[in-house]
Amino acid sequence: TYGTNNEFGFDYLRDNMALRAEHQVMRALDFAIVDEVDSILIDEARTPLIISGPAADSSDLYRRMDALVRDLEPQTEEEGPGDFRLDEKARQAHLTEDGHHRIEQRLAEAGLIPDGSSLYETGNIRLLHHVTAALRAHSLFRRDRDYIVSAEGQIVIIDEFTGRKTPGRRWSDGLHQAIEAKEGVAVETENQTVASITFQNYFRLYGRLSGMTGTADTEAYEFQEIYGLEVVVVPTHLPMVREDRGDYVFLTAGEKSAAVIEDVRECVARGQPVLVGTTSIASSEHFSGLLAEAKIAHQVLNAKQHERESHVIAQAGRPGAVTIATNMAGRGTDIVLGGAPEEPPAEAEAEAEAADAAAAARAQAEWRTRHDAVVAAGGLHIIGTERHESRRVDNQLRGRSGRQGDPGSSRFYLSLEDSLIRIFASDRMAGMMQRLGMKEGEVIEHPWVTKAIGNAQRKVEAHNFDIRKHLLEFDDVNNDQRRVVYGQRNELLQAADLRAHARAACAEAVRQVVAGHVAAPEGADAEDWDAEGLRTALAGGFGLELPVAAWLDEEPAPGLEEVERRAAAALAELLDAREERFGAETMRQLEKDLLLTTLDLHWKEHLGMMEHLRQGIGLRSYAQKNPKQEYKREAFGMFQEMLDRADLDFAGLLCRLELREEEEPELAPAAAPPLEYRHQSAGPLDAPPPAPAGAQPQRRRVPKVGRNDPCPCGSGRKYKRCCGARADAAA
Repeated sequence: TYGTNNEFGFDYLRDNMALRAEHQVMRALDFAIVDEVDSILIDEARTPLIISGPAADSSDLYRRMDALVRDLEPQTEEEGPGDFRLDEKARQAHLTEDGHHRIEQRLAEAGLIPDGSSLYETGNIRLLHHVTAALRAHSLFRRDRDYIVSAEGQIVIIDEFTGRKTPGRRWSDGLHQAIEAKEGVAVETENQTVASITFQNYFRLYGRLSGMTGTADTEAYEFQEIYGLEVVVVPTHLPMVREDRGDYVFLTAGEKSAAVIEDVRECVARGQPVLVGTTSIASSEHFSGLLAEAKIAHQVLNAKQHERESHVIAQAGRPGAVTIATNMAGRGTDIVLGGAPEEPPAEAEAEAEAADAAAAARAQAEWRTRHDAVVAAGGLHIIGTERHESRRVDNQLRGRSGRQGDPGSSRFYLSLEDSLIRIFASDRMAGMMQRLGMKEGEVIEHPWVTKAIGNAQRKVEAHNFDIRKHLLEFDDVNNDQRRVVYGQRNELLQAADLRAHARAACAEAVRQVVAGHVAAPEGADAEDWDAEGLRTALAGGFGLELPVAAWLDEEPAPGLEEVERRAAAALAELLDAREERFGAETMRQLEKDLLLTTLDLHWKEHLGMMEHLRQGIGLRSYAQKNPKQEYKREAFGMFQEMLDRADLDFAGLLCRLELREEEEPELAPAAAPPLEYRHQSAGPLDAPPPAPAGAQPQRRRVPKVGRNDPCPCGSGRKYKRCCGARADAAA
C-alpha cells in the first residue's frame, strides 16, 4: 500500500477508535519503506499526530488575553527591565516579576480574577495558560514566516522543513487560537485530544523498517539510537563535480543582500541559471523585491505560489533563469540544465500529435543548444541566503545542483544578524570577526568561520535531538498504555460473544465498591462498616437494593469476601433478568457497544490528564527526584485508576439503561462537530464521538426496517449507515 506518512498514522488511530471491526482498514504492520526517511522520522518526529474533538468554547477569553498582552515589553537583557523574557531556542515566553504584577492587575480590572489574587493560584492556572499562549503568539510566531492568513481568513501553518502550506494542521496548547486572536480572524474552538501517537512510536510498530534519502549520513547516530537502523552511503551514479565554495560572511543583513543581488547579476550576464534558497516566505519576498528593483527577471516559489511549483522547477535550468525558493526538500522534480522542452499548449495537442518527427527533432536540438550553453556557463549556481538549523537542509539545497554528473556551484551568504548565528554563535563569531580585523562593508571567507557555523548547526541539531528524545521517553510510557488499551479494543471488536468478559468487568466493579465500604478481616467489628454508604452506592451505581443493614445483625458479621460474593450474586441475577427481558442478541450487542464506548471515553480523559502531568512533572527535580521516574510511577497509578473507572461506568450503564422501542426512527439530529487532525489535514471520522460521561444510553430498535433497507428519514442512505448507526452509537 502506497501513501503518506500522516495518513498511515491517522489510519492507525482511526482503526483504534472504530466501533465495528469492518470499519478498520489497516493490515498487519509488517514491512515499511519510507521515502525521504530523514524528513519523516527526524524532522517531523517532534510533533505528535493528534486526533482531537471539540472542547468547551473559550474563544472570547483568547481575544481578551490578546488585548491584555499586546503592549507588554520584552526583556532585552538579563535582569533588565521588561515584562517577559524570550527563550528563542525552546520557543517559549516567560513573564518576569514586573510582568506578573502588570498582568494580575489587568486581569483584576477585567474582572477575570479577584483583587489581590495570584495568577499562580490553583483556580487561575487556566488563565496562565491563555496568557502564555498569547505571549508566544505575539513574540515568537511571525506572519509569512511561520504562517500565512488565507483569503478565507484561516491561519495556515507553513511547514518549516518543506516551505509548503499545510492546510488543516493546527498548533496545540491553544497557540493556534492565540494566533487567530492576534490576526483578528475567527477563533475556532479549542480541542481535546481523542487519540495521539508520535511518528517514532508508529513506525517502530513495523516488524521491519527501511527507507532512503540523500541526506541521512549526518543523522546516523539518531537513526541507530531511536530506530535501530544503520545508515549505508550509496555512491553516486556519476562522479559529482559540483564546486561547493566557502561561506561569505558580512556584518549586516543589508550588506549580505547587496552581495547576493550582485552575484545573481553576474550569473545572469554570463547566462548561468541561479537558484536562490531562503528560509522563509518573508525572506523570499524581500529578495524578490530587491531583484525587481535591479530589473532582474525571476520566479518565486514559496507557499503562496505552490500551485505553479512543477512549472517553475521544470524551467529553472534555462540560461540566465533566476528562481527564488523557500526550501527545496522533496520537490520531486529535477532541475534540468537548459530547462525542460516546452510543452505545446492544450488547444494544440491534436496538431502536436499529427506533427512529424522533424518537429520533435527540432525541439530536441533547441534544448541541446540551451543545455550546452548552461554547461559552458558553469551549470546551475546555488545561492543560500541563510544557513538552516540543520546541515541536512543545507545539503538538500546544494544537492539541487550537480545531479547526474552535471557541473554546478554553490555558496552561502551569511551575516551576524542571521537568526542561527545570533541565537547560537553570536559571541564566538563576533570575537572571531574582531580577531580577523573585519570592518563594515567587508566580506570574509575563512575555514574558521565555516567551522564555527558548522558547530552552531551541530548545537541546534543536538538540541532538536534532545527534544525528540525527551518527547519519545515520555511517549514511551504512553505507548505502553496505548498498546494495552488498543489491544483490549481489538479483542473486544473481534470477539463474537463478550458475555463472560462483561460479567467479569461487572464483578470487578462490585468488588471495588464493596472494598471501599467494608472492613476486610473476617468477623470484623460491624462499626467499621459504612453500611449506609454501601447500600447507597450499590443502589445508585447498579440499581441493586440489598439489605445491607440486616447483614450487620448477623453473628459473626460477614467479612469482605462474603459481602463481595453476595453483591456479585445479586448483580448476576439482575443481569440474567435483563437478558431475559431484552433478548440474548440485544444484550450481546449492548455489552460490546458499552465496553468500547466507556473504554474510549476514559482513555480520552486519561490522555488529557497525562498531558497535564507531563507539563508539570519537571518541577519534581527541585525535590531531587528524577522527573522521568516520577512520571512513570504516577502514570502507572493513573492508568490503573482509569481502567477501574471504566469498569465501574460500564457496569453501571449495563445495569441501569433502558431500551425504548419506536415504530418510526426520529429525524437525523444535527451533525456533531467533526473531529480534527492536528498534524495534517484529514477528513472527519465515520464513527461518532463517544457519549458524554453520565449519559443514559438508549437503543432504538426498529423492527420494520432492515439494516440494508433505505432509511425512512429520506436521506437516501442505507438504514445501517444513517439513523441505525446513530442508534448504535447512542447505545
